[in-house]
Amino acid sequence: MRALQAMCRQVFGFRLAMIVVAAPAALLNASPGLGVRLVGAAVVATFMVSYVLFRDWERFGPLLLRHPSLLAADTLLGSLLLVSAGPDTTLAYVSVCTPLLAGLVYGWRGAACFASLQGLILLLVHATLRQDRQAGLAESLLLPGLCVISGAMGSTLRNLMLRFGAATQALTAVQARLAATEAVHAERARLAREMHDSVAKTLYGVALAADGLATTAASAAPDPERLRRQAELVSRSARRAAAESRELLEDLRREDAWAKPVDIRTELEAGAGAFTARTGLRAVCRRTGEAPLPPVPPAVARHLLAITSEALENAHRHASPSHVEVTVGIHGDQLRLTVHDDGRGLPPGTTLEDLRHSGHFGLLGMVERAASAGARIRIGRGGHERGTEVRVEVPVRSLEAAPPPSEPIEPSEPSETA
Repeated sequence: MRALQAMCRQVFGFRLAMIVVAAPAALLNASPGLGVRLVGAAVVATFMVSYVLFRDWERFGPLLLRHPSLLAADTLLGSLLLVSAGPDTTLAYVSVCTPLLAGLVYGWRGAACFASLQGLILLLVHATLRQDRQAGLAESLLLPGLCVISGAMGSTLRNLMLRFGAATQALTAVQARLAATEAVHAERARLAREMHDSVAKTLYGVALAADGLATTAASAAPDPERLRRQAELVSRSARRAAAESRELLEDLRREDAWAKPVDIRTELEAGAGAFTARTGLRAVCRRTGEAPLPPVPPAVARHLLAITSEALENAHRHASPSHVEVTVGIHGDQLRLTVHDDGRGLPPGTTLEDLRHSGHFGLLGMVERAASAGARIRIGRGGHERGTEVRVEVPVRSLEAAPPPSEPIEPSEPSETA
C-alpha cells in the first residue's frame, strides 16, 4: 500500500509539472472575457487538487478512494484546459495520467471507466478543433489509445503490488514462526546444558552414594559408623542437589545476573581450587602470554567457566589423570583458554553424533556453549603426546561489546574432535 501511495503521489507530481507548462498556452488560446476566466479557474482548481494530493496524500488520498466522483470532476475541469490549449500541448499528458491514476486507485473497473471517459473527451476535443488544426484519424486515436494502455498499466501495477504485499506478509509470518521455533529449541538446549552441568551430576552422585549405603546395609555384619558416614554422604548430596536446583531456577528468572564484566583469571583460579579441594585431583591455573587479560563480558565469561568446569569434571570421571592444567591468555587477537589433562584421552573416532546417541551430552554442551559465546573450540590431544586438551578461542574484539552471532566451529582431526 505504501508503494501504491508513492506511485500516486508521483503521478500527481507529474500532473503538476504538465499543468504549469501548459497553463500559459491554455490562457492565450482562451476566448477573451468569460473564456479566460473559466480557463483560469480550471488551471487553479486542477493545480490545487494535484498539489494537495501530492503533498498530503495520506490525509486526502482516502477521500479520493471513497469518492471516485472527485476524480471525474477533476477530469472534466482538465478538459476545459485541454479544449483551450489543444491536444498537441503538454496538457495531453495529463489526460493520459488520469486512467493510470484510476487503475492504481480503483483497479481495472476504475481504469476502464476513466480510460473511456478520457478517450471520449479527447475525441470530442479533436472534433472541435479548427479546420487548420485538425489532425488525421491515426493521430486523433493516438491519445485515446494511450489512455487505454495507461489504465491497463495502472491496474496491472496495482495487482502486482497487492500480491507482492500479501506475499511479503506471508513471508514475515513464516519468519516469525521460524524465529519462535528456533528460540524454543535454543531455550530447550540451554536448559539441557544447565541441567547437565549442575543437578544431573549431583543426582548421579546421590544414586551412587545410595547404592553404597544399600550394599553396606545388606552385609551380614554392617558397620554402624560406615552406615552413618554413607547416610551423611547421601544427605549432603541430596541437599546439594536441592541447592543447585534452586540456584538454577533463580538464575533462569534473574535478568540482571552477571551484570558486571568478569575477571576471568580470578574466577578460573577459584574454580580450579574448589575442584582440587572437592576431588583431590590437582588442578592448577596459570596465565600465558604477556598481554594483560581484558575484562570479559558476563555472558561470555559464564560460557567459558561452564566449559572449564565440564572439562575438569570429564577429566576426573573418565581420564584418570595425575593433574589438570588450566591456562588462559591473549594470543594475537584471540583470548585462548585451554584445559589439559594427562589422562587416557578420548577414544579414537569419537564424534558428537555418537555421544548424542549414547546419552553423553557433556562435550555437546561444551560445543554449544562455545558457539553461543562466538568462540571456536577444539577438543583432542592438541600438541601433547597424551591426554585431552580442550581449547577455546574468543576474538578479543568481541570482548569489547556484546557477543557476536555464533561463528562456525572449526573442527580438528575427526579422530580427535568431539
